[in-house]
Amino acid sequence: MSVRSPKRSSKRSAKPPRTPVPQEVKVLIAAAFAIAIGFGIVVPVLPQYAASFDVGVAASSAVISAFAFCRLVFAPTGGRILDRVGERRTYLTGLVIVALSSFATAFATSYWQLLIFRGLGGIGSTMFTVSAMGLIVRLAPVTERGRISGLYATTFLLGGILGPALGGLLAGLGLRAPFVIYGVAILIAAAVVYLRISPEALGDRSQRAAQPRMEFKEAWAFGPYRAAMVSAFANGWTSFGIRVALIPLLASAVFGAGPALSGIALTVFAAGSALALTFTGRLTDQIGRKPLVVTGLLVAGAMTAVIGLTENVAVFAVAAFLAGAGSGTLNPGLQATVADVIGPHRSGGQVLSRFQMSMDAGQIAGPILAGAIVDATGFGWAFGISGALLIVAAAAWIPVTDTLKRDDVDPVPTGSVPQVSQQETRDDEPDAPNRKS
Repeated sequence: MSVRSPKRSSKRSAKPPRTPVPQEVKVLIAAAFAIAIGFGIVVPVLPQYAASFDVGVAASSAVISAFAFCRLVFAPTGGRILDRVGERRTYLTGLVIVALSSFATAFATSYWQLLIFRGLGGIGSTMFTVSAMGLIVRLAPVTERGRISGLYATTFLLGGILGPALGGLLAGLGLRAPFVIYGVAILIAAAVVYLRISPEALGDRSQRAAQPRMEFKEAWAFGPYRAAMVSAFANGWTSFGIRVALIPLLASAVFGAGPALSGIALTVFAAGSALALTFTGRLTDQIGRKPLVVTGLLVAGAMTAVIGLTENVAVFAVAAFLAGAGSGTLNPGLQATVADVIGPHRSGGQVLSRFQMSMDAGQIAGPILAGAIVDATGFGWAFGISGALLIVAAAAWIPVTDTLKRDDVDPVPTGSVPQVSQQETRDDEPDAPNRKS
């Protein structure tokens, strides 16, 4: 017995410890929680706030698209600002712009003012989103990319669970109050980042990681990046577009309910995502990016179609939950795939901004086109087409090879995708494009 005991302990000690989450990432996660609560409060009332200016479904949905449109067109400029002034300044400036936009939205006196003020917030959103993505890609250990992406998304969604519920409860305060609350939440997040992430710390990291820039065309040469772009568009169309723009209107038109049911539906979706993210980030690092992304796209696509077809509140809620679970299943794999393509020794501002632009393009097109379909044929067709789009995105992954290298998988074919090998995960990962033969 005295001999076995040391053997057990030596086995345990031989097991490599889990790499800790960097302090800067923890701060970004905490800030994301405050941002998500504020955004979740706004989401249930935004389409109905727009409709209060006597406009139709398509015009109400355009308010959602205006925010994403400004994110889309400003993304290249945001990347250049990031390179010039650094992540911290870009992040803080973006948050302040979004806060001011939210305050202005609360006091809009016409539909066009609402559209402009909401759109301007997209500029700030691009700045803080791309800078946060860049920090996470650069700071996350290679073997923990999926887990940290899942952790970041989980925290954001936990705020998203509380936000819509609070938004529904605050409906009695009127349609303008949530935007003031959102602005305050954004300023709190900015204060957390300002106080807890010092410019000296990021400056030291930036100089240590002076990296050659990866061009977009280099990343586009790899199949998984192209598949991730297609999936980001479909995910932006559904999870960030019609979910926000049409589910509140569907709850009102089909079930005769107001902001309260809208808030519950969005909360259920966020709960499904959060539950899935508790384990899918880890699985993404263990079994690969591709299986989780494809599964998530198929589940989210099927359940999105069900949401538009059902007239039963219980089925509606279950479908929203499962659609959220599908979204939570695919997101860590998407983020990790893009990070694998960039690698830790290249600057991927262009690659990240184009990936974000693809999602924003879906978020723009989804509410407008699906809103027009609702006006023409009803909610069933709008949600059915949106679900089919996710399933088509899943098919885009069939010909590509997973970017996570495992011992039980054959080597990646020539001209396909970069690999993350066991040796490369020890902080010696070469540039992704240089691995293409």
